[in-house]
Amino acid sequence: MRKILSQQLNQHRGIEVVGTAPDPYIARDKIVALNPDVLTLDVEMPRMDGITFLRKLMEHHPMPVIVLSSLTPKGGKTAMEALAAGAVEVMSKPRRRARLIPSEMPVGPLWRR
Repeated sequence: MRKILSQQLNQHRGIEVVGTAPDPYIARDKIVALNPDVLTLDVEMPRMDGITFLRKLMEHHPMPVIVLSSLTPKGGKTAMEALAAGAVEVMSKPRRRARLIPSEMPVGPLWRR
């Protein structure tokens, strides 16, 4: 799913995907090394959930974060937690792969405008 999102974002002029990460620990290292302008983040990740990572990120390295997840329906508890933790936007990703469109892509890339 990270690959699909990266491909979609890279098609837009002014956006450069500078890295992706399969889990929060690798993401942390890449954020420090690559200094992206914006981070897309899933709530469901191995080794640490996205909300916990978002809280840690905002404490130590604040930056704009867009949370994209199948667990974040509009107005849902998880979406509200993500916004309270510092996300600038929360978007639901589709539950079925066959219906993906660019405005509803899954998470993963670190990108620059």
